[in-house]
Amino acid sequence: MTDILTICRNIGRKFSSGGEHLSVLQDINCEIREGDRIVLAGPSGSGKTTLLHILGGLDRPTSGEIEWPSLGTIEQLRPRRIGFVFQSPSLFPALTAAQNVDLPAVLAGVETTPGYSRNLLSYFGLGELADKLPEELSGGQAQTVVMVRALALRPKLVLADEPTGQLDGTTARSFMDAVLEHVEGIGAALVVATHDEAIATRMATRWTVDHGRLICGKMKVVGT
Repeated sequence: MTDILTICRNIGRKFSSGGEHLSVLQDINCEIREGDRIVLAGPSGSGKTTLLHILGGLDRPTSGEIEWPSLGTIEQLRPRRIGFVFQSPSLFPALTAAQNVDLPAVLAGVETTPGYSRNLLSYFGLGELADKLPEELSGGQAQTVVMVRALALRPKLVLADEPTGQLDGTTARSFMDAVLEHVEGIGAALVVATHDEAIATRMATRWTVDHGRLICGKMKVVGT
């Protein structure tokens, strides 16, 4: 029996604006287990990002409850146990790509081997970016570095919000091949929000957010 990393029970999330309440998520019930490969689908504005933020402990539900049985308390999740990839740029502008990848280890007080971040960037075909600042990177390059940073501490769960949205199709598929190989090697579960069906079909399970509600189902996985 695989470990349950995250479990949601009747999760709801509402936001207030101008005295009105907007219901973004309603009655979400789901769980993520060790080794899961999940694509999170749905139209823009459907609540995918909000759900990812709740799963990663970055946001709290308005109703229902969420637990991380195999990961610990909400204070223990990041950066060691959950790696998070934001849709918007999130590299620190004063740090090089390699220093950005090193940052989770610095924040967690974890010692890494010399050159670890450079080797990890090279594994993903990004070695030439190691000494570049974020302002010297394209949007797609910056997003791939963010994904590498999320994997740096070998987390048990990786949550990625449109990690290949700024990459062309061929580059996106090649990069995700390396990501899938890496998460397999470290035994991590992976949840990816994406509109790219070529990426989506690589996952074993599809979650679709439709008007704030979650529909779960299995997929036929397409090989490399």
